Amino acid sequence: MEILRTILTVIFAIDCIALTVVVLMQEGKQQGLGAIAGAADTYWGKNKGRSMEGALVKATKIMAVLFFVLAAVLNMNF
Repeated sequence: MEILRTILTVIFAIDCIALTVVVLMQEGKQQGLGAIAGAADTYWGKNKGRSMEGALVKATKIMAVLFFVLAAVLNMNF
């Protein structure tokens, strides 16, 4: 069981680092004055799911769920 705990701890540490990097790579959500001029209706604004920003959001959600699951599992006494 100690080997499994060590492997999960390593995966947890990698997930923490990757989650931090992915969150820092994302753009800010404030549009500023660009939203007034209609910059939010550009190609990238409409197809956000297919852009790199959409992929970063999806990766953040997956890694956040993995973070919480691993944190709960590693907190159990087994």
